[in-house]
Amino acid sequence: NFLLQDWQCSEIQIEENIETQYGKLHCTMTGTPRANRPVILTFPDVGLNHKTCFETMFEHMDMLEIIKNMPVCHVEAPGQNEGAKTLPTGYTYPTMDQLSEALPAVLKHFGLRNVIGLGVGAGAYILAKFALNHPDLVDGLVLINVNPNPEGIMDSVANKITEWTHTLPDTVITHLFGKEEIETNHDLIATYRHYIATTMNQSNVSQFLRSYNSRGALEVERPVPGGSINVRTLKCATLLVVGDNSPAVEAVVECNSKLNPTKTTLLKMADCGGLPQVDQPAKVIEALKYFIQGMGYMSSASMTRLRSRTTSSSSITSFDGSRSRAHTNELQRSRTHSRTEEKRGRSHTDVSMESVSNSNMDHMISKSTEVAC
Repeated sequence: NFLLQDWQCSEIQIEENIETQYGKLHCTMTGTPRANRPVILTFPDVGLNHKTCFETMFEHMDMLEIIKNMPVCHVEAPGQNEGAKTLPTGYTYPTMDQLSEALPAVLKHFGLRNVIGLGVGAGAYILAKFALNHPDLVDGLVLINVNPNPEGIMDSVANKITEWTHTLPDTVITHLFGKEEIETNHDLIATYRHYIATTMNQSNVSQFLRSYNSRGALEVERPVPGGSINVRTLKCATLLVVGDNSPAVEAVVECNSKLNPTKTTLLKMADCGGLPQVDQPAKVIEALKYFIQGMGYMSSASMTRLRSRTTSSSSITSFDGSRSRAHTNELQRSRTHSRTEEKRGRSHTDVSMESVSNSNMDHMISKSTEVAC
């Protein structure tokens, strides 16, 4: 941790409000962009700022290896930064589509050629839209709790009732966390309720929440071999992440089924709640390392160990059976007994991602795979 703190103190950090056609985006830039590699661009969920959403992850010592190699640009929607002033009366809050179209101005301002997007919830949706409309600017996406669907009628009614009967912090809590986590993890929920109530402008959060609840469909379609080459889909490598106790788990699994199977990986995390990057930051960081390594931006020299223990309810599977078997066998090349069990159809395996070579990692991000750990 001392190494991380020393590095953070030595890094240049720029904090700016960048004017766009849809309002000012609060941006915090850490590190110096380089011409030959992308910047990690983050976007938090409703009710969170970049600190409450990502600080646990970015201040974890395992993250040092990544942030030493890549600058980071934290972006917050208008009025969503810590201690923000109330947005002017008459200001029309931008739609999700408009927020995604505000991001090119951020890249232009900082002179960024391309990014790896890291978003949660509403932020994940915005970054996905950005990648769909500006594929040349996005090298990869890590989307946590992304929901590709518009709000349904029943959801809309339920949200209206929640707004009438709950305070805004409680409404946001039910968006971020599942029922089981709310009922059992009292310390975490109390902490985030406090964050929402004390660090965020309630009026501004309410506007952002309404904008997110009014989103349209992501409008992506899984390409079919021999089908149209003009199918609208994410063209970059994409890692979907969700905790198995998250309220977004069904939506994320559905999103995976709609994306290009040659470029998408789903990481479904066992015993994990609504914010995987807070609940299990080391696992999310390790997955991020392999994801970035698979794109050729990090060497494997100092990669730390990630062990994924899978059981019948937590296994490496794919939405395409034959592809899954090939992928699983390659991941387990050095573990003969696991490969044998896989061939026999058993679902109890022990996978060490430490043994995955660079070529295996390329394979990992080029197959639509569910990795539950």
